[in-house]
Amino acid sequence: MSSNKSKSGSRRSTGRGYSSSAKKRNKAKAKKKPTQSKVKYHGEAPQISAKEVAEKIVSNLVKIGGQTFALSPFSQYFDDWLVNLRQIVSEFESSPAVKPDDQFTKERSQIFADIESQLAEKRIQESTLTGAAKELYEKNHQLGDMDAEYASKTRELSDKRNADVQRLTRRVRESEDELASLNEVQVGFFKFREKRELKEKIDATSRNLTSAKNELEVNLQTFKVEQEKLHDDYTKRKQEITEKIEALQKEVEKLETDTSVEARQAACNSLINAINALLQRTPPPPKQES
Repeated sequence: MSSNKSKSGSRRSTGRGYSSSAKKRNKAKAKKKPTQSKVKYHGEAPQISAKEVAEKIVSNLVKIGGQTFALSPFSQYFDDWLVNLRQIVSEFESSPAVKPDDQFTKERSQIFADIESQLAEKRIQESTLTGAAKELYEKNHQLGDMDAEYASKTRELSDKRNADVQRLTRRVRESEDELASLNEVQVGFFKFREKRELKEKIDATSRNLTSAKNELEVNLQTFKVEQEKLHDDYTKRKQEITEKIEALQKEVEKLETDTSVEARQAACNSLINAINALLQRTPPPPKQES
């Protein structure tokens, strides 16, 4: 009887222990096993739409389209700008969400060909303006030399006139003094020889005085003519050079302005239009079933 009790108690004890262990193992397996929904979400990659790609590209095109270069010569920035433009468009075309068609490729190629041609022309124009700046410097230097030359010749002419006037004035004054002295000489009534000699001296002195006065007058008139001619020649030459300088200054002022902005902005706007047109031609992706 005691033996039966022992067996019965042993079976009950074993059953309770097994049930408790099984429950613990089942709970542990339940914790380790991932849910099906979480595995599916973890495996999905986020999709970027063509519209989102285009918005980013358009923003970058607007940014470089309005870019103004800082210092002349502005052509030094053209190559880097074109590289940036190509990188932006390449990023758009290489996106998996974008499907460029033949029309877009043709439009894009033409836009790049046009802006490259325009920038090449701007480069030539800027090179010409650089030559104009050099010529402007030379003309200003020439004008300064001409002013110095005119001042030097005017001074030389004035010094010569003053020296000649001083010499002739002194000659006139001496002749006048000598003539006055001769006119005061008293000669006896019967001294015919002395009278004749005195008269000859007076006549010679009078002629000398007249010659000195005439030479002085001619000298002053000659100086006036030479001075006017010198001034007229200087004024004419200065006007020609000044007009050339003014024309060159207007050309050189363009060196301080980035004239490529309009062409570059137009190219970016054309690319934006081409991108928007491509999006309108591209059918929307099919909706995925949930």
